[in-house]
Amino acid sequence: MPCSISKALIEKTKDFHGHWCPGLAIGIRAAELAIQELGPPEKTDLVAVVETDMCGVDAIQVLTGCTFGKGNLIHRDYGKMAFSFFDRKGGKGFRALFNPGIQGETGKELRALMKKAADGTISDQEQKRSEELRKTLPDTYLNAGLKEMFSVTKLPTPAPRPARVLQSLACETCGEMTMESRTRRYEGRTLCIPCFAQVDQKI
Repeated sequence: MPCSISKALIEKTKDFHGHWCPGLAIGIRAAELAIQELGPPEKTDLVAVVETDMCGVDAIQVLTGCTFGKGNLIHRDYGKMAFSFFDRKGGKGFRALFNPGIQGETGKELRALMKKAADGTISDQEQKRSEELRKTLPDTYLNAGLKEMFSVTKLPTPAPRPARVLQSLACETCGEMTMESRTRRYEGRTLCIPCFAQVDQKI
């Protein structure tokens, strides 16, 4: 089934992100899946856990209302195109893993061209072809069924706990205030992470 997100919301997402690209379309579909499975943001207490920092995360922020500032968008730097969503009210959650097979032959050709670009061996004609292929992928994603787009796994674990405002402590090296949970102890002193990294390298 094609994307059910309105054109107006898709345009809003594009404006927020700054350009239209395949990654943004993936994020739109992931957010659509979250709303379909758990309910709209205004009726749920959604939490998103993203395993990537790619373009699609911007779509998730716009369409689900999950943001870093509210503490309901959590980034786990695993480098995977995977998105978990929880509803704290309903107690349900799932993980959606993007299926690259949906790209078909286009994806295979594009990956080969991207490898050439990374190696510095891509020709001007191949670069143009790569750009043309990238432009076709968003429509492929928006017109695909969600079951084709993602492998979905139900999550038995509870949602991550709500964000807490913790005490800030002064780093005893640089003097900057640092959230207590992000400080490190070294030789009886309280340090921020950058200052700890400097002394830790010398051990």
